[in-house]
Amino acid sequence: MSLNAIQVKPVSEEEEDGPSAQPDPNTSFPNLLHYRSGSGSTTPRSRQSSPGNSPRLGPTRFANSDTCDSQYTPLFWGFDKELKMQRRTKRKVGRAWYSRKRVKFVVGVIGLLVLFFLMNWVMLLRLQDHGLHSESGFSGNSSVASVSVAIREKWRKLGKEKKAQKGNYGRMLDLAAHALAEGLNKPEPKDLWLEPFVPASSWKPCADQRSWEPNEGKNGYILVTANGGMNQQRVAVCNAVAVARLLNSTLVVPKFLYSSIWRDVSQFGDIYQEEHFINYLTPDIRIVKELPKELQSLDLEAIGSVVTDADIPKEAKPSFYLKNIVPVLLKNGVVHFLGFGHRLAFDPIPFQLQRLRCRCNFYALQFVPKIQEVGALLLQRLRQNEGHPGPLDRYLVGSYAKRIKKDKSHSKKASRYLALHLRFEIDMVAHSLCEFGGGEGERKELEAYREIHFPALTVLKKTTMLPTPAELREEGLCPLTPEEAVLMLAALGFNRKTHIFVAGSQIYGGRSRMNALTSLYPKLVTKENLLTPTELEPFMNFSSQLAALDFIGCTAADAFSMTDSGSQLSSLVSGYRIYYGGGRMPTIRPNKRRLASIFMKNSTIEWRVFEQRIRKAVRQTKHVQPRPKARSMYRYPRCDECMCNMTITT
Repeated sequence: MSLNAIQVKPVSEEEEDGPSAQPDPNTSFPNLLHYRSGSGSTTPRSRQSSPGNSPRLGPTRFANSDTCDSQYTPLFWGFDKELKMQRRTKRKVGRAWYSRKRVKFVVGVIGLLVLFFLMNWVMLLRLQDHGLHSESGFSGNSSVASVSVAIREKWRKLGKEKKAQKGNYGRMLDLAAHALAEGLNKPEPKDLWLEPFVPASSWKPCADQRSWEPNEGKNGYILVTANGGMNQQRVAVCNAVAVARLLNSTLVVPKFLYSSIWRDVSQFGDIYQEEHFINYLTPDIRIVKELPKELQSLDLEAIGSVVTDADIPKEAKPSFYLKNIVPVLLKNGVVHFLGFGHRLAFDPIPFQLQRLRCRCNFYALQFVPKIQEVGALLLQRLRQNEGHPGPLDRYLVGSYAKRIKKDKSHSKKASRYLALHLRFEIDMVAHSLCEFGGGEGERKELEAYREIHFPALTVLKKTTMLPTPAELREEGLCPLTPEEAVLMLAALGFNRKTHIFVAGSQIYGGRSRMNALTSLYPKLVTKENLLTPTELEPFMNFSSQLAALDFIGCTAADAFSMTDSGSQLSSLVSGYRIYYGGGRMPTIRPNKRRLASIFMKNSTIEWRVFEQRIRKAVRQTKHVQPRPKARSMYRYPRCDECMCNMTITT
């Protein structure tokens, strides 16, 4: 039988495989074997087509059979060659189809990415048009996803402008922005705005109770010139009152020393009501406004009556004054304490003498009417024209609290606000010896400031091996940066709509350093935002009087957060809130050492874990406890000398 006489049966339409209709080898080989002898086969077609019975592509056990047609071998080789060509053609077609499909897939992915970024850009423009920083920007049909994208996009733009100020917290700030956007409609933690009420409310104010006779002040006169800002001066005045009673002397109304840092010429009568101060403390000590004329002409320094802070140990005990000051007082009739500050210990102090210090701080020192009036206006705007005063208003702004209550023309539901004392002024930053992400420029700037304002610290730094900035931070000795403060607030659960009042606006680094706070919490204000230039004008260039307005805004807040536990304003504010708050005025006191250990893991820690650790660290500082031994009673007034514990034990 000739090669031309053999014809392969064409593949039917039902057996076509794909667009090219190439024959399947599992069916082609049996067909070929069926036709090789030129006669029909009785073998069922289905069996021949089975993949398990497919013929091998090499010599078979039938290759040497006598019945084998001698012309089969060249036929098989020819078809094998044709089959290989068909397979090669099929692979080429497959590769071409796969390449076209891959190109389509890549183009599709690129198209989706372009569409995604285009949608984000459009949504960002729409949010900006409607005012991202307004309350209405987070209501209606605005999606959480679009808000999150807008917040993160804005933060990235700000980060490009001030990358150095962002420090190492870029990742965490992005996570915080996303968490705040997702939490717009989520409830805040239950204890966020609360103090442990039952144990806290059992302490009641009672420092106004007296159980001694007035002091006639026969041993001479005491002059006091207090240094520092308003808060340091307030502590100095209270200590001076206690020392005057201790030494049985007459106190001249204290004066305030001009500071090259604060640059404020305000005197006692510019901040506090002199008449109220004198009259309220008359049952305790004798107070006059100035020295008798016969003593005014004395050269106090020449006669040895000037006593500076260098002459008195810090937190000196009463025995020091009785031993060293009384002889000078009896000899010259007057002693001038120059730069008087923390020069009286908290323990051990006689019970009534300690109570006198509390009485001075919480009752005798009342702000002058012009500060009270503007302070009341500040509180009214912080609460958005709330029709009722807060629980501490009458102690802070006096009779002006009634005006808040009468003004009901725009009264609506009370707006809670959080007060944040961001202790990040240049004096605090420079004195801490820490670094805050500003690089070599920051180091040079702070060193130059120290040389002018803290020369002793500059000398100490050059002559003594001090801890490194990293070691100081690990020990919790660095003030929280604005970035760290906003991460703490976000982790605690304060949502994006929270009204925040920031005390003090002279933040080191200026507006750029505040970007983290203002971006994540758009309802952030200062007294400069809430009061008009005309209302602020009487206080300009008087830092102590401006500090008094911050004191009022922080003390009356629904919740107060400090960033540096060593700050005098934070200490006085938290103590005032404890004394008059009735267990309803929570204060957030971060443990900076514990926070430092958490912040150090910011490059790897998950936001959920970060939240848990921050909340645990802060929750522990809310525990109600009596004043620890030797700690400030201005900050911890829960002690028998200042407050009475009404808990009935059985």
